[in-house]
Amino acid sequence: MNSNTITTQDGTQIFYKDWGDGPVVTFSHGWPLNADAWDGQMHFLARNGFRVIAHDRRGHGRSSQSSSNNDMNGYADDLAQLFEALDLRKATMVGHSTGGGEVARYIARHGSKRVARAVLIGAVPPVMLKSAANPEGLPIEVFDGLRAGVASDRSQFYKDFAIPFFGANRPGAKVSQGVLDQFWLWAMQCGQKNAYECIKAFSETDFTEDLKKIDVPTLLMHGEDDQIVPIHDSAKKSARLIANVKTLYYPGAPHGLTATLQDKVNADLLAFLRA
Repeated sequence: MNSNTITTQDGTQIFYKDWGDGPVVTFSHGWPLNADAWDGQMHFLARNGFRVIAHDRRGHGRSSQSSSNNDMNGYADDLAQLFEALDLRKATMVGHSTGGGEVARYIARHGSKRVARAVLIGAVPPVMLKSAANPEGLPIEVFDGLRAGVASDRSQFYKDFAIPFFGANRPGAKVSQGVLDQFWLWAMQCGQKNAYECIKAFSETDFTEDLKKIDVPTLLMHGEDDQIVPIHDSAKKSARLIANVKTLYYPGAPHGLTATLQDKVNADLLAFLRA
């Protein structure tokens, strides 16, 4: 076994990065990226006395491109196996976008005995899909469009998707070509089948009951101009469902605020970790 992978019960290899020493902070990335999307946060926290761990979700990055279990239960169970393999305790779990759903499902499914705090950044809960129960959600056609993009010319699709992801289509936006390029690079490392199946996982999973089970102090961070996971249908609702919650909303900030507002996000994360 490679020193930086674990093998799950169904034989999937999960790659992870493990830097620094101190209190543990884990990171769950967004779709269709990988652990590298957290480098700006991980390196900063490792320099500030924390042990930081981020994995590539199954099918993403350097983890195996599994044919099955590409759903929230599968993702949460992989994370639980990583926690057990590394014997992580009193961890702060941080999740962005799809990763925020993964954190919520982990705590609901596996409990918080190994968890001290949670941070959900631009996260998909409670549920993204529009329905009779969630009329403010996004219509199924939006997600069908994502599926069509992934299934056809996914390379161009990811280049196009990066633009609203980082708010580069807004007047006065200062998003470097490098930031857009790295999104494409990481997205192209995700298996096509895995990226396709993850869309259903992040858009149709209802995390309402999961959020009610979160029993650790939780920080919600969200860009007010998030074009991917609109704040009114996500963080604003999640804040009403989590018992012990603090909210930080960033005016004008996009979905990819961990990159566009890296220094601010890092400072706010550090303050929460030290509180």
